[in-house]
Amino acid sequence: MNLTLFDLDGTLIPVDSDHAFGGFMVDVGWVDASVWGAKNDEFFAQYNAGTLDLPAYVDFATSAWRGRPLAEALAMRERFMAEVMKPALRPAAVALVEKHRAAGDLIALVTATNEFVTAPIADAFGIEHLIAVKLVRDAEGRYTGGVDGVPSFREGKIRRVDDWLQGLGAQWRDFERINFYSDSTNDLPLLERVSHPVATNPSPTLAQIATERGWPQLHLFA
Repeated sequence: MNLTLFDLDGTLIPVDSDHAFGGFMVDVGWVDASVWGAKNDEFFAQYNAGTLDLPAYVDFATSAWRGRPLAEALAMRERFMAEVMKPALRPAAVALVEKHRAAGDLIALVTATNEFVTAPIADAFGIEHLIAVKLVRDAEGRYTGGVDGVPSFREGKIRRVDDWLQGLGAQWRDFERINFYSDSTNDLPLLERVSHPVATNPSPTLAQIATERGWPQLHLFA
């Protein structure tokens, strides 16, 4: 069996789901556009520059919805999926996932976006295994804004994949081939760890690195 890992934002979808969810919070009036929306854009720029303080961003991003009743937040997430994410599911990306599924690969979505935002997106792709940033919940089940354990970000993606495989009773060496598709230099640690990295819709910096190292480059979106 082969193992295939996918990044999400910019890789399987042509948007950043975390940033888009924040924008949706602005659109529906849950947060203020001039202050909160500007800060959301600032964090997004930090992510693209490779300077993001992930715990600080998670605390900020979840502040838009975590104080509301969970049922209300879940209902708004469903609206986000219908209005923003479903239109972002492109046939080429769906077909890529299906190709690896048909080949019998073990597939996981490995993303630095939190589990609240990404769980329904993984479901939409039919990907059973989601490795996302886990969120702390209190005794009553309310989200606190904290990160639970190692975040699946940069080097943390390797640790989280390690832990996931161990939970399945597997190890890296059990797979003949390990693919990882990503668009971002934030994912260089995991791209360098796998046997078959694929720079997918790569940023200019990642495209240059892929060219220098002879990694294949894939463009799913026009």
